[in-house]
Amino acid sequence: MNADPTDLSDPHNGATVLAVVQFAPHTDIDANLAALAAQVRAAAEQGARIVVAPEYSMFALGRLDERALAAAQPLDGPFVTALAELAAATGVYLVAGVVETAASGDERIHNTLVVLGPDGSLRARYRKVHLYDAFGQRESEVVAPGPLADTALFTADGLTFGLQTCFDLRFPEGFRRLAAAGAQVLLLPAQWIPGPGKVDQWTTLLRARAIENTVYLAAADQCGPRGAGASMIVDPAGRVLSELADAPGIALAELDADSVRRVRRTNPSLALRRFVVAEPEASSVER
Repeated sequence: MNADPTDLSDPHNGATVLAVVQFAPHTDIDANLAALAAQVRAAAEQGARIVVAPEYSMFALGRLDERALAAAQPLDGPFVTALAELAAATGVYLVAGVVETAASGDERIHNTLVVLGPDGSLRARYRKVHLYDAFGQRESEVVAPGPLADTALFTADGLTFGLQTCFDLRFPEGFRRLAAAGAQVLLLPAQWIPGPGKVDQWTTLLRARAIENTVYLAAADQCGPRGAGASMIVDPAGRVLSELADAPGIALAELDADSVRRVRRTNPSLALRRFVVAEPEASSVER
């Protein structure tokens, strides 16, 4: 299924409201959908036009195993179809993490973000590139990495959004690539596994990615026990506009393109950069 990264139908040029929603998905897909739907509806009632949900919103485990393989669905399957109906019913752009069936012949899954528009169409998708083979985890044993050639962008309400997922946060070149391609807002659904110092690392890296790329950054994490919480929205100067603690909830903030332009006039770091992000040969990154 191919996604159109552009949305030329939206005349909205002023500030738009973005929400990150934080909840605790587990292995009951129907229950996860119901919990997410309740938060999306609440966010829409508060004026949100873009709603960002966590990584693995569809199905989540503390440590991936064969249960994730059994739970996987294609992007035209029942879970994404239900997300499309929810986006259309609430009039929002909905971003959420799903467990996607991988290509034929690969016994693994894809850790995929989908973007559903307010008309219910699939606007973009991103298959996680940097897999969580760290802190005692081995995501690559269950998950196939996404293609490096994809640049996951979509536009909404006069802003351009780019997609990254969780562990990607530790690799700044992916965020820079999206900013260089025109992103003004970077979205990061996550299941940031709890542990000593992990929330400090999370908040530091989120603000750094916003500052160095002069973009808004909106991060939607799972809350406990499988995520660390601390979802937040950061402005292009690194100021935290809205944040959550470790309980389920919704954080909202207004975004506008003029703020990005003002910060970039003061701090033209993108225009002054002397290096470019070059993609490695596929053979150098395949396992």
